[in-house]
Amino acid sequence: MILVFGGTTEGRMAAKELEESGSRFWYSTRGGEQQLNLHHGVAISGAMDEEQMAEFCNSHQIRLIIDAAHPFASELHSNISKLGIPVIRFERIYPERDGRIIWCNDFNDAVEKMKGTNRLLSTAGVQSIPKLKALEESGTEIFHRILDRETSRDLAGKYGTDPDHLCFYHQGEDETEEITRINPDAILLKESGISGGYENKAEAALAKGVKIFAIKRPALPDSFITVNGPYGMRRMVEKLLPEFYPLHSGLTTGSCATAATLAAAQSLIEGKSPETVNLLLPDGETIPVETTVIDKGRAYVVKDSGDDPDVTDKMEIHTEVSLLQSSDIEIDGGEGVGRITLPGFDCQPGQAAINKAPRQMIKDNLSKRYPGQGFRVVISVPGGEEIAHRTFNPRLGIEGGISIIGVSGIIKPFSEESFINSIRKCMEVAWASGSSSVVINSGAKSEKFLKDFYKDLPPQCFVQYGNKIGDAISIAYNLGFKQITLGIMLGKAVKLAAGNLDTHSSNVTMDRDFIAEMLKSVNCPKEISDQAYSITLARELWDIIPENLLQDFANEVKSRCKTACAPLSKDADLTVLLIDDNGNIK
Repeated sequence: MILVFGGTTEGRMAAKELEESGSRFWYSTRGGEQQLNLHHGVAISGAMDEEQMAEFCNSHQIRLIIDAAHPFASELHSNISKLGIPVIRFERIYPERDGRIIWCNDFNDAVEKMKGTNRLLSTAGVQSIPKLKALEESGTEIFHRILDRETSRDLAGKYGTDPDHLCFYHQGEDETEEITRINPDAILLKESGISGGYENKAEAALAKGVKIFAIKRPALPDSFITVNGPYGMRRMVEKLLPEFYPLHSGLTTGSCATAATLAAAQSLIEGKSPETVNLLLPDGETIPVETTVIDKGRAYVVKDSGDDPDVTDKMEIHTEVSLLQSSDIEIDGGEGVGRITLPGFDCQPGQAAINKAPRQMIKDNLSKRYPGQGFRVVISVPGGEEIAHRTFNPRLGIEGGISIIGVSGIIKPFSEESFINSIRKCMEVAWASGSSSVVINSGAKSEKFLKDFYKDLPPQCFVQYGNKIGDAISIAYNLGFKQITLGIMLGKAVKLAAGNLDTHSSNVTMDRDFIAEMLKSVNCPKEISDQAYSITLARELWDIIPENLLQDFANEVKSRCKTACAPLSKDADLTVLLIDDNGNIK
């Protein structure tokens, strides 16, 4: 029911997000060079004109198109817009236009502005070679930087380009080296966004003092619904084609509080009452969130948990915003937001239970819209104190209300059965990639650290287990993975080490007797092992264990985790990596 036009980084991201649905979709590329391991998607290659697109969409009953093609594929965008089918444009993230760069409306404009340049490095791609012929004929020596692949070399040859004036792009290389080698008077860029390497090229040229000409990205058809990240795309798919995903995503309390803060700030500073604000998520993408402004400086968002069984679903997350004379951004909790009474959290005892990630989201969103302006933000949740009794806050020493939480800003919904099925689906995608290794991890935070650790592994080899460690290992082993890496943070690790293969807090709590016993086994002094009985969160152990015994303790935890998992992995090579809060691998 969904046709994706890809061949880009955004196309790859779109396919990965759609794969999680378990539903069939089609993924189209022009040349077929992009290699994707699709489990539910079907890859097709070959350029399609307007008539061929219409025929394909009709014969395959396409009801939604995701345009994740290159931003300069204007003819493709135009043909897609004529199909009469809803289109989600998966757009790139673009940096602000730099005033030091000479901006051009199109190639003709660029040629006119670049006349008189002696030596030019063009990074506009092989298709741009004929568009720059007039400049070359006027006397400019042009070096064309193109993709290092046979089709690009052949096309450059057909355009009559001197092989000595070709240079090749290789992913990850230092942009400065090529600029230094060619030593151009100017460089030509296309506004291709962060994923297109635009920022790196521009920074390298500016650092070398090279004049930069940049061609603005062409406008998109007005009918396109634009998103710039996988979460926004998924939420729009859920809205336009509700049956595609079995369960729908939601927003964290942190996202709701941030969106309400933005609306309240706009009402205070700009006199507006926005019904929707564009929320900047931690990964850099923006998504629309519906808001309600009560009066100047006060607004709320109704919490949407999607299909996640969340006790805060449909609650109102309120914020009240006032201005400060300084540039500081102060964040506090009001009615219905809990207060921390014990150590071990992101905030000190006495502070509002607003986690680090939501605090940073609020600061980033306010600073982006109102740079240099200071704010005081007070978050409240009517009914939060009552609903908190149905959470684990009282057990954690958080009193008077709920916590404002969320790392990614988005809730991906899973019942227990569907969550295990989602692990299986992701694991099947990893297996289909042809890799013999899989890296299982608890969520977005640990996965980021592990991807930095295993830079050479493709993204589909990283599978999140949430709390279902035993199920994830069993699925991996039964599929045939011979190398299984378990990345785990200390809170879940101490539960797993005690033999609990499902670490959800509703099933198991931290066993302080067990932790004290592990501390003793690595020869921690009695006064240290006794402190195990006073900790609130396991991560406090990183601060109380003597430096010279930290690795011994980490090894003990990993060994016991491995023992707990061994019956499920049998003859597979199981590696356990313990991750601290700063991303260090123990």
